[in-house]
Amino acid sequence: MSVPSTALLAGLHQSQLAPADNKFHVGNGEDGRHYWLTPPDLYASLNAEFGPFDFDPCPWPKPEGFDGLTCEWGQRNYVNPPFGSIMHNGKKKGPTAWMRKAIEEQRKGKLSVVVYPVDKWVLMMLAATGATNVRNLGDVRWLATEDGTIGKGTGRHIAAFVLYPANSLLDGRTPPNAQQANGAG
Repeated sequence: MSVPSTALLAGLHQSQLAPADNKFHVGNGEDGRHYWLTPPDLYASLNAEFGPFDFDPCPWPKPEGFDGLTCEWGQRNYVNPPFGSIMHNGKKKGPTAWMRKAIEEQRKGKLSVVVYPVDKWVLMMLAATGATNVRNLGDVRWLATEDGTIGKGTGRHIAAFVLYPANSLLDGRTPPNAQQANGAG
């Protein structure tokens, strides 16, 4: 496959590019590294609160033949999906596919914590409207897959979307929204 020239790609939004050409797969413009790995302290904090996590549908390195969009997930999942599009079964798939899968697993009674970049204003509005299962993690400094180098961040805030199991008390820990709905707390 030939590499498109920068001139051909100029003016196109990342969503309009083939997955292999978008910035998430090409690598950081400054050093070419892929800053995708969750910092250990962030993972430990989320795992302490929502875990222990028993499954990662987006592991690195990805095992040969592994498909996080079609396999069965664990009971407690940490999900750091690709921030750009991927090719899946011959079709371009983006964040919507991962969110649909997390919701599908939630309906099966499973917990998932999905991290994904969003504009800060979205997080502000979610907080203002009372969304209790979305957390602002700030501008996370992801680690490079190549060598673990700490990145400078994406410039966008990372949301942690906590999908509690439908109608579940999580081993005695009641989700915040269930406490409010049941008048408890």
